[in-house]
Amino acid sequence: MGDDRRQQFGQYLAGLRRATGKSQRQLAAVLCSLSGTQSVTRTEVSRWERGGRIPDVWLPYLAAALATPETQLRQAVAYARGDSLAQLPGATAMLAHLLPPGDPLEPLRARTGQRVGADAVTGLAGRVHALRLADDVLSGGDLIAPAFRELTKAITLYRGASYSSDTGRGLLVQIGELAQITGWVASDAGRVDDAERAYRLGISAAKQAGDGPLVAHLAGSLAYQWSNTGRERDGVDLATAALAEAGVDAPGQTRALFHDRVAWAHTRLGRPHAQQAVRALGEAHDALDDGADDEAPLWAYWVSREELEVMDARVFTELHRPLRAVPLLTDVLTRYDATRARELALYRSWLAVALADANEPEQAAAEALRVVELSRELSSTRTAARVRAVLERLTEYDDVPEVRDVLAGHGHLLLV
Repeated sequence: MGDDRRQQFGQYLAGLRRATGKSQRQLAAVLCSLSGTQSVTRTEVSRWERGGRIPDVWLPYLAAALATPETQLRQAVAYARGDSLAQLPGATAMLAHLLPPGDPLEPLRARTGQRVGADAVTGLAGRVHALRLADDVLSGGDLIAPAFRELTKAITLYRGASYSSDTGRGLLVQIGELAQITGWVASDAGRVDDAERAYRLGISAAKQAGDGPLVAHLAGSLAYQWSNTGRERDGVDLATAALAEAGVDAPGQTRALFHDRVAWAHTRLGRPHAQQAVRALGEAHDALDDGADDEAPLWAYWVSREELEVMDARVFTELHRPLRAVPLLTDVLTRYDATRARELALYRSWLAVALADANEPEQAAAEALRVVELSRELSSTRTAARVRAVLERLTEYDDVPEVRDVLAGHGHLLLV
């Protein structure tokens, strides 16, 4: 719990910095100027933002540099240090308020809001998709507050307004979709408990709306989180159940996504499940091909041949088959959108590990540097974890000069 709080504090601090438009290096320079010393470096700011250290003595200067009340920063520090009465300012406690006792999707007995129609559903759908598109280029720490706000507003509308049964179903669908992207954002920000609560809320909404593929999308998202957070067996069971929930008539893009999640879940159980993982990868490609003319829901917009190839490569990397993984990742990365820094960092991290497995430590070291550089400005626990995984893998080659240089410059990240 203590480590989680410190990481959340770090993400909060990083969010304040980004809101002022400063890089870590620029913030360090401002703090040096304000304090009249030269003792703050970009590396030190990075440690604060990763939860490795708490900048107690720097709070007055941070308050000035980040245009934030010092009392608010001290409240955040108290939270990081485990004060049971302290809350992290901002969005941290928002889901607790969002999910009061009872069913948050139960309409209020006395509706006080105005009657809304299909245009309310359309407007909500636009905001949900805008949040998805923002997630393509921003990290969880940057998006968690607006995601929670949108989910709160959507539930408030559903509970308080008056509408037809069709509009009510449309609102439930959008709440389900919004809960999925909120859960994804929360997971990326390291808030896995909040993410699970959001996913479960979304499953409830999607079930009430009778939207099987959306139920499967939410359940598959939760399965993916379980597979990555120590519940690998539960991840396989839930990913398999999600695929069944979607049904054979679900659009091809969605079935491809659900097969990919099954593949990853099996992969996380290790080599004994390699055959099931590789089979699921093939089924994902078949589903995408067979459903090429299907009309997929908007939330599946990103599922493509390219993304399936990335999952192929990730699975082969985890199964220690670098001869399959390296060509796939190398090809995909030559065509990948450079604005999607988080995904680039993640995909290059698997390439670095695969190159190390292929006994190419010099190339692996070069990729590791790219991963560290891409991850530096991201408030994502996923990329931070992958940086550590890459550096840990390189320690086997610490007698190679290029690797030794990487570990000398960035080995401290293994301790964060």
